[in-house]
Amino acid sequence: MAPSATEQSEVTYEDLIQLEQEFEDADLQIIRQQYKITQPLYKKRQDVIAKLPNFWALVFEQAPPELDQYIQPSDSEIFAECLKSLEVTRFEIDDPSGSPRSFSIKFGFNPNEYFENEVLEKKFWHRRALDGWSGLVSEPVKINWKKGKDTTDGLTDAAAALFEARQKLSEKEQKSQLTKLPEYNALTKKLELSEEGTLSFFTLFGFVSVRPFVSAEESAKATKKEAEERAKGSKAEKSEEDNEDDELIQLFEESEIFPSGDELATLIAEDLWPNAIKYFTSAQEADDEDLSSIEDVEDWGSDEGEPVDIRSLVKGKGKKEKNGESSPPVKKRRT
Repeated sequence: MAPSATEQSEVTYEDLIQLEQEFEDADLQIIRQQYKITQPLYKKRQDVIAKLPNFWALVFEQAPPELDQYIQPSDSEIFAECLKSLEVTRFEIDDPSGSPRSFSIKFGFNPNEYFENEVLEKKFWHRRALDGWSGLVSEPVKINWKKGKDTTDGLTDAAAALFEARQKLSEKEQKSQLTKLPEYNALTKKLELSEEGTLSFFTLFGFVSVRPFVSAEESAKATKKEAEERAKGSKAEKSEEDNEDDELIQLFEESEIFPSGDELATLIAEDLWPNAIKYFTSAQEADDEDLSSIEDVEDWGSDEGEPVDIRSLVKGKGKKEKNGESSPPVKKRRT
């Protein structure tokens, strides 16, 4: 048998692990510095775009495919009609017990026919589990939907109810008692009836985690343990009790209403938010290409389903201009 790479040199796995951890520390410092440097610029950008109606609706309209796949036409309609603002903040950036990778996404809405909330803020905590896993977890956000307007078909309410019920169970009770909770059965039944690929973007507000929820206490314990092992120059060893039960992980996976919630949130925080102006200008360029063909249309037909002049919308005008109303951009066709 050929010797391994480390057997042929004086480099040990511990050396590689230590180097990897140093890169991780450097990444965290970069996040902290970049955040502090860019905050004044984001404030300046906010002051400018406040003068542009439909700015964020147009940004979402030009979202990259990786993000766009999560936006249904009904979601696009809500964004277009009432999305007023968007803000991403890293609320644990200066918290020594937190992580600069944690962030919140705050959506501001004008009064609308869909829900009572004027602000919907979703927080994502970056935490570390005792079994070595690290990633984003969240808590459900209550959306006060108006009658008949819930685009999630009750999934966000069901997720909030299950999260509250699950919090009352100890870690040992969760494996044996979780499936007995009426909230668990109600949620999984709704998921069985839902169609894959048709979930509303607003289902994101019910995201928790696809694995057992990592509390702040567990994360602190895991982080401390890792730091102690790093000081010794060795890799943290997992004890038998630290290993997550595969069956319990499966139960959490089956009751998560938005399994890609962490991925979507990261796309918003690390792509859409910093590149908003780029996506907005892309919308204007796309409108330039289509403007001549739109102007050639002589009969707009009925109000329902008619095309929209995006440039006019940015100026506060739209397809309902003749009635003194402004209209948001329509959702681009999916291919």
